[in-house]
Amino acid sequence: MAFESRMGRIVQQMKTKAGIQSVDRALTILSLFNHRRPRLGITEISRILGLPKGTVHGLVRTLLRARFLEQELEGRKYQLGLKIYEMGISLVGNLEINQKAAGALNKLSKNCRLVSRMAVWDGDSALIILTIDPHFTSPFFSQIGPRIPGHSTAVGKAILAFIDEQALRAYLDRADLIPYTPKTLTQRKQLLSDLGKIRQRGYSMDQEETVLGLFCIGAPVFGQGGNPVASISLSGDPKYFTGKRLQGMSERLLKTAGDISRTMGHFPRPLDLISIN
Repeated sequence: MAFESRMGRIVQQMKTKAGIQSVDRALTILSLFNHRRPRLGITEISRILGLPKGTVHGLVRTLLRARFLEQELEGRKYQLGLKIYEMGISLVGNLEINQKAAGALNKLSKNCRLVSRMAVWDGDSALIILTIDPHFTSPFFSQIGPRIPGHSTAVGKAILAFIDEQALRAYLDRADLIPYTPKTLTQRKQLLSDLGKIRQRGYSMDQEETVLGLFCIGAPVFGQGGNPVASISLSGDPKYFTGKRLQGMSERLLKTAGDISRTMGHFPRPLDLISIN
């Protein structure tokens, strides 16, 4: 009986390990899909993960049944399913920072007549979690994404400028500073210099560094510990971001970021306020 009991435990452990491995592989398959690679076939997934096609096919069929993936009407490729979208809608609606920031960000967008966004830092890039367009009747878009680079965007640089030095150095060691436009900062020294200027004036600028014809300014949102938990931005045609107009919009942006930070439990000391102005 002792031997049978021992063997039963071993079999159960093997099943548990196999189940964990299957979950891990399924999650890895889902993570392969992004805006650059929206559709994948069994052969492609198998090659990327180094797994047999039969194993991949079984995992994909499971994800299809759960609606995490869907198959193209024509062809043999797969894409993310509507279940992912449903979960994203639920997440966006229940994020504490979205609930606290939506009103202030909507007011900022309407007053400046520009698109405003909020992003969080996730996996060495900025992930948009809230988008507000002043021309739409809906107060905000319930969606997550897109994921955008940190080194060339206003929301990304607004966070990078205020994270601790060790985290920033680690990011720079890993990051590939891709030139999205001729104006993108692709040298480490250039980016560090720009981040220093952002710390001095309190807000960041994307001067057509990610998309030509699009100018953005961004500001960090701080949490209780004084670390940036998110960032917000205003974006539009470069001609709107000049002279007194830029000064006025940056002041409104910083005030809005400060208001949201306070709702997140951040109350800066007077010295902190002086340092960012």
